[in-house]
Amino acid sequence: MSRLSWLTVAAALLVCDICDPRSAIAGPVADVASVQAARASQVKVTMLSTMLVGNENAGVGEWGFAAILDVDGRRLLVDTGARAETVLKNAIELNVDLASITDLAITHNHADHTGGLLVLRRELAKRNPQALSRVHVPKGIFYPRPGPDGREGNGLLPLKAQYEATGGVFIEHAGPAVLMPGVTMLGPVPRVHPERNWGAPRGGPAGRVETPDGVVEDTVPEDTSIVVDTADGLVLISGCGHAGIINTMEYARTAVRAAPVVATIGGFHLFAATAETLAWTAGKMKALGLQHLLGAHCTGIEAVYQLRQLVGLTRATAAVAGVGATYTHGVGIDPTALAR
Repeated sequence: MSRLSWLTVAAALLVCDICDPRSAIAGPVADVASVQAARASQVKVTMLSTMLVGNENAGVGEWGFAAILDVDGRRLLVDTGARAETVLKNAIELNVDLASITDLAITHNHADHTGGLLVLRRELAKRNPQALSRVHVPKGIFYPRPGPDGREGNGLLPLKAQYEATGGVFIEHAGPAVLMPGVTMLGPVPRVHPERNWGAPRGGPAGRVETPDGVVEDTVPEDTSIVVDTADGLVLISGCGHAGIINTMEYARTAVRAAPVVATIGGFHLFAATAETLAWTAGKMKALGLQHLLGAHCTGIEAVYQLRQLVGLTRATAAVAGVGATYTHGVGIDPTALAR
């Protein structure tokens, strides 16, 4: 990435830091050519919140998702788990220092990805006032979600004011945005394929969301993912994949670079997927060049095993993630002892 592009990124963050109220909507902070110019070399993803715990004295499991992304000496936290203290405690047991991380990306509004936000910010700020002081979110994450009883269903709305009271800022991205060299938040992902995976399991009714175009079915329109661009291809981190894991993988090739998607990590919301859906998904993954799959959270244990077989991966290259599981680019997957 050119020096001018990085000055643009820095300026965008500075504007968001001083705006009032403390949130802003940002469009793409770098054009596609600038994004393509950056390549990550050292890439590691560590799971901090997911269903399983695979090693002794290595945290607790929950229905949630959080992961740390390490790229060439810089770090980004992706989501914050469900329960208030899970990620904080798991990081301590895994000997992972979170206090040095200034930036956090939240993939969508659901509570199993935002539950640890306040505790993490408040506790880590005691050691470093800048810890998790910037939260990158996709446009639409703050849309109201009215429930059938009239109550607000978007739990991130009350958290927003409480988080901002700590001195932190939210930065909304309407499109692809470079968060650090080689790392892009996609912004809301276009729904090209009908990968319906929101609402109640197995196609149950979804909630409602208030958008600028009116109140409509809540398809989690803001759903986003993080993409790391390496010389070998793209590494994708998905919180839940409500936009559809194939929609997301394909959009990554449009928004970042037309390269193979060599690794997908995180939640893909396939735990209730039919055999037909899994077969279609696997075919697309194979065509997109997938080499490693580390399925966590809502992916589903059986779905991971089915995808492993259908894509043509192995026990070493496709696994269910436990807390502490890692993907290291150029090395591979360590899913923890339980899933190895």
